[in-house]
Amino acid sequence: MDVSVNASVTGVELRQLRALVAIVDEGTFTDAAIALGVSQAAVSRSLASLERALGVRLLRRTSREVTPTGTGLRVLAHARRVLGEVDDLVREAGSGHARLRMGYAWAALGRHTPAFQRRWAAAHPGTDLQLVRVNSATAGLAEGACDLSVVRRPVDDRRFDSAIVGLERRLCAVAADDPLARRRAVRLADLSGRTLLVDRRTGTTTTELWPPDARPATEETHDVDDWLTVIATGRCVGVTAEATANQYPRPGVVYRPVRDAEPIAVRLAWWRDDPHPAAPAAIELLTALYRGD
Repeated sequence: MDVSVNASVTGVELRQLRALVAIVDEGTFTDAAIALGVSQAAVSRSLASLERALGVRLLRRTSREVTPTGTGLRVLAHARRVLGEVDDLVREAGSGHARLRMGYAWAALGRHTPAFQRRWAAAHPGTDLQLVRVNSATAGLAEGACDLSVVRRPVDDRRFDSAIVGLERRLCAVAADDPLARRRAVRLADLSGRTLLVDRRTGTTTTELWPPDARPATEETHDVDDWLTVIATGRCVGVTAEATANQYPRPGVVYRPVRDAEPIAVRLAWWRDDPHPAAPAAIELLTALYRGD
């Protein structure tokens, strides 16, 4: 019998799986009961109900020992994995406020990233900070990969709240041998006749930055490394937040300020109905860093 794909298996409970594992690990029903802190009768009932639920015999019992059957060995492996995952789940839920996962799609906090990490560790030693890169519209928030996310576009989803913590300049990224690389700054009009490489899912740049009659052609990418690789060839140019230049210096790519482009608002976003307790402290610290405090 393949218990891993038997669709008729129902009614299996964690206590039954714990009883099976304890019996095998401890060697007897008596020792399993001691390890679990229950009566021997309870252990026997749990095992019997598990065998009924699965419709198979799991253990061979003799006067001297208890050993798993062939099927029992397979069930035991599944049981250990399931119980391990449940234990991980309990630890995850219990330690949620002792850890702050901050998601970002491309460039974290740019030049402020190291300072934020150091100051957070000094001011909040009881809350471990983890930066998580997730290239999604909410930088991992909707996916459950983080507790707060750094986003550089307005958050329209009503499930989330957000706060602006700072502003960043827009920079143009061009190949090092591009004529624009010799300038100290560029204007949007300088890019109208070029091909703009954009990330429509998480990027901060769209052709709406340009007048309708002067918008550049576009190509699409979904990853900052691919974005930089293509720009280095000279085939495309990019416009991005200043943080990208700080986070991703790349030989063959030059960043220049776009003089007439509006700055980009940097936001922290969180679940509206389940904000992390550390969110206000993170907002305060990041706002201070962007202010230059």
